[in-house]
Formats: sequence, structure tokens, C-alpha cells
Amino acid sequence: MTLYPKLITDALLAVVYPGTKKNLIESEMLADHPSIDGMKVRFTLIFPRETDPFLKSTLKAAEAAIHYHVSKEVEVTIETEFRSAPRPTVDKLLPQVKNIIAVSSGKGGVGKSTVSASLAIALAKLGYKVGLLDTDIFGPSMPKMFGVEDERPYAVEVDGRKLVEPIEKYGVKLLSIGFFVNPGTATLWRGGMATSALKQLITDANWGELDYFILDTPPGTSDIHLTLLQTLSITGAIIVTTPQKVALADARKGIDMYRNENVNVPILGLVENMAWFTPAELPENKYYIFGRDGGKDLAKEMGCPLLAQIPLVQSICENGDAGTPAAVKVDTVTGQAFISFAQAVVTVTNRRNAELPKTKIIEVHNQ
Repeated sequence: MTLYPKLITDALLAVVYPGTKKNLIESEMLADHPSIDGMKVRFTLIFPRETDPFLKSTLKAAEAAIHYHVSKEVEVTIETEFRSAPRPTVDKLLPQVKNIIAVSSGKGGVGKSTVSASLAIALAKLGYKVGLLDTDIFGPSMPKMFGVEDERPYAVEVDGRKLVEPIEKYGVKLLSIGFFVNPGTATLWRGGMATSALKQLITDANWGELDYFILDTPPGTSDIHLTLLQTLSITGAIIVTTPQKVALADARKGIDMYRNENVNVPILGLVENMAWFTPAELPENKYYIFGRDGGKDLAKEMGCPLLAQIPLVQSICENGDAGTPAAVKVDTVTGQAFISFAQAVVTVTNRRNAELPKTKIIEVHNQ
């Protein structure tokens, strides 16, 4: 039997690629004419990306079609190419990002997301290029806090890869799983699905050049934190707490996680949120309804800077619900507090970078 290219291409007409629901020829996946040497045939198929879910099944189907329509004696070699450039390896992620800061809390309800949002906006107001990633896959809140719930990110092509373009508001580039799920429906995902989604928000987004990349992490310690530590070289962590003892106890655990010898992420400092209550009509008055100086004392105990004491005022909640975080209005008590906080973050980050080496991405081995 004599092989010739049309026999091969006719066989490939019988193989449907699920991604386009057309055959391989109509899908323009055959890179060039098949190369034939006796009963050996070699050709290249072009797939959209290296992680194409239909890649293996399509290769098997193409080989089977040639054996069925031409001859079982044909020795088939199929090479692959990709229209989209491969995803960068972990050590080469976010090359244009200077500082990655994780904002964490030992427990929920201490205002961590409020602090993350206003820190990002305050840094942008100071002239820095800022990105903010809402890493709370199961309880995303940033779209609501920025007033962009109805926005939908779109894809752009960058260096041969299709990337998600973050939503930009108040000078901050923002991404959240909240842009891609129904806000009224619970996200019922297993841990593997959640961590995979988080990695995509990091690796498949057009973050570009950033001075500060803020990670708003879920409360406590979880698979999400582990994924971040295994994926990114985190410059440092900021711990958010309130003055009350139960919050302080959990904040200690958060500090301990980052200081663990297998993690070793520097603690940039601690934020005492809701440090006191100040009525709008009596801005000089302070009421310590959750206790006094608990965060300040914890910072001293743990040997880390106290970056800010943020007062509790009614407008913080109202502004967050309205999509205008406190740092947007710099002429208010809380606005000024967040600007001072951002300046402190810049100072401790610069000091950390001058005195300490780059944080190593951790490796976790299953026992």
C-alpha cells in the first residue's frame, strides 16, 4: 500500500474537535501537509492552549481514524503546537509586580476586607500602581465594596496568551471570583476546584506592572492560604484584628502561621480595626466599646509594628455598602487614617526589602 497526504487528511475529516464542533481540517488544526516515509506518517496539530481539555482525546481519535480509514499498519506520530503561549512557571509569575502583600485575619468579622480595599485605594492615591485580588473564593466581597457587581472582566491577548483584564476603579486593578459566579448562589466547590480557580485569577490575568499587589485572604488558615504560599513569593503579611480578646487570640494564630519555619513570610505589621467608636457629630470623642489598645499590646508582645488604629464610625459601613470605601474620601477621619496606614505600609515594606531576602515559595510534601 502506498500512502499519500490526501489519504491522511481525508481520515482526519472524520475527527471532530469538541472545542469547535467541526472536524480537524475545518478547525484549521492541521499545521502543514503530513510527512510520509513508507508506512510512517508524521504531522502536527495546533491546539488553542497547552491546557486544552480535549488534547489527549483528540490525539487518540486522530490516530484511530487513520488506522480505521487507511490501515492499521500505519505508524502515526502526532506533534502538537499551541496558539496560546504556555502559562509561566511558578518562579516566573507576575514578573512586573514589585511587592505582594497578604492581608489576613485570624477570624471573620474584624473588617479585614474593608482594610484591604481601603489600603489598596490609599496606596493608589499616594501614586502607586496597585492590584487587589479577592482570594476569598467562597465569600467574595470586593465587587460589592467597589460598587462593580455588574461588571464582567473580558479577555485580552498579551504575548500570545489570552488573559483576563481586571476591572479598574479608584486607580486599583481588581479581580474576584465574584465576577464569575451568581452573587445570590452559594459556591459549593471542593477544595481542589477552589484552589484551581484562585490560581487562574493569579496566573491568567493581565495584572501588568504593579508596585503593590494586595491579597485579601479568607479569615483563618485554609487551603487558600496554602495555595497562595505555594504559588507566590509573598513580600509580607499584614494582620487585622479588633481590640477584643477573642479576636486577639485568633490574630496570634495568624501571625504564627506566617512565622512558621516552613512558611517564613515576614509580618509587616498589625492593624487594630474598630479601635474605638467615634460619633460623626462628636469627632473628638472616643468610646472603647471593644476594649482598649488590645491590638497595640499584641503588636508589642509579638514584636511587630502597629501600623494603624482605625476608628469605628457609621460611615465606614455605609460607604462600603455603597461601593465607596473609606479611603476614597481623604478629608474624613477614616480617610486620613487609611492614608496614614498606607504610608506606614510603604515604610515597613521598603525596610523589609532592604533588610531581608526575597521570600521563598514554599514546597509542601504530602505525608
